[in-house]
Amino acid sequence: MKRADRLYALMQRLRSGALHRAEDLARDLGVSVRTIYRDMDTLAASGVPVAGERGLGYSARAAITLPPLNLTDTELEALHLGLAAVGASDMEELSAAAAALSAKIDAVLPQDSGAAPGRFGFATYPFAEAAQGFRHMPAVRAAIRARQKLRLRLQDDETQHLVRPLHIDYWGRIWTCIVWDEGAGDFASFRIDRIADLAPAPGLFVDEPGKTLADYRKRS
Repeated sequence: MKRADRLYALMQRLRSGALHRAEDLARDLGVSVRTIYRDMDTLAASGVPVAGERGLGYSARAAITLPPLNLTDTELEALHLGLAAVGASDMEELSAAAAALSAKIDAVLPQDSGAAPGRFGFATYPFAEAAQGFRHMPAVRAAIRARQKLRLRLQDDETQHLVRPLHIDYWGRIWTCIVWDEGAGDFASFRIDRIADLAPAPGLFVDEPGKTLADYRKRS
């Protein structure tokens, strides 16, 4: 597992608010406890609100909200795209400013991306790689609105997935698409920046028991 993917997996665990022991995380992810310690230090340095310490366990603290400022998903997407473009530039001063600004935004947005725009930070995640997801964002959004099935393939994977796109989620500067995977017969969450190619598939879909976004959230 790549380090960026492992950090994302750790962030997903922390979102539950429960206390997670480093030993359990290390066993589940197939790494050493020392690696988990280093990863938690990285997440904390990146603005992820990690609470806890070595020997006790880790969880995510509740984030601070900013009542005067309410962002829609589209507004947050525009802000993310702008910072991603500046952060990937060779203008050192502006690139550093983009990273600092993303950390400040991260500090004042709510944690629960299911109820609000979601967390923005994770400043160590490469801007350029994160920005790759935007090329597929319009097609994914259009498919969700039209209830259009998609065929997609992820990077480093030749498997073609036939999916029902249900929702775009956001956590730690990583955009994901929650889908019902027809082939697997189960829900899945794909990182949009990892999509190599996608195309509309014949046929629309309708809500079926056990395959809706509400069902996914109940299970989560």
